[in-house]
Amino acid sequence: MRKILLIDGYNITFRSFYALPDLTRSDGMPTGALHGWIKAMWKLEDLEKPDVIAVFFDDGGSDRHLSILPDYKANRDETPEALEQQIPLIRELTNLLGYPIRSQRGIEADDLIGAAAETLAKLGDEVVIVSADKDLGQCVGGRVYQLLPAPTANPRIGWRKLDAAGVAQKFGVGPELVPDYLALIGDASDNIPGLKGCGPKTAAKWLLEYGSLDGILAHAAEIKPPRFREQLPFFEAELRRNVQLVTLDLSHDCGVLARSPVALNELVAFLEKMEMHQSAKQAYDRYGQTELF
Repeated sequence: MRKILLIDGYNITFRSFYALPDLTRSDGMPTGALHGWIKAMWKLEDLEKPDVIAVFFDDGGSDRHLSILPDYKANRDETPEALEQQIPLIRELTNLLGYPIRSQRGIEADDLIGAAAETLAKLGDEVVIVSADKDLGQCVGGRVYQLLPAPTANPRIGWRKLDAAGVAQKFGVGPELVPDYLALIGDASDNIPGLKGCGPKTAAKWLLEYGSLDGILAHAAEIKPPRFREQLPFFEAELRRNVQLVTLDLSHDCGVLARSPVALNELVAFLEKMEMHQSAKQAYDRYGQTELF
């Protein structure tokens, strides 16, 4: 049995950038995201000791989501130019580390991650999804876990690994109800409006009582607080649309995920070029004295 980490590339990239936004090379080239990225990857290698780390990136907008909700993610700010400059370099660095990269035009990385997690778990692998995205909680259970990065506002909490019980503790409902839960509360980061006035505690309470969004809608006439009794049927179509948006598409084939040899000389040259001298030394310490995979 292998242990495979599935990395939500942009989730970790953004966190890396905002953790070290002002680092630059001597010529002014921004490098904070690169510093944060390799630090995070090496932290994950040490923490989880995986056989494979695979990285998944978005490639353009999600055709599936935009066909359901044209305003999907329309509220997001433009990616900072300093980060845009580093994204191709992060992909290059990832290749030099030997990690396979998966992305597909018009398909969201979360869908690819979910599909890979399901396939690998069925093959008997242990799968750890590395992302703070809430919708990936629906994948957790059995051989699949979610590893949450340390919160930016409180890094001392550290990385937290969730099993199915951990997801239930976080959201108040188990992984199988995460789509219904998110449909009710909405997801502001993706521009998905929830049921007005329905917060996490109310959504979890209803789902535990009635078993699903279908159950809640079927019992709308007796729901508490009473103010939702007319609101729920009125917004039924939007709530069912939300379920479609937040439920992952597991039909994709991500191919074989295997680690390639670390390109040590090229890796060190890249890090030196980026003036990441301490990381270059660490690369030699990590990979220079042993046979590389």
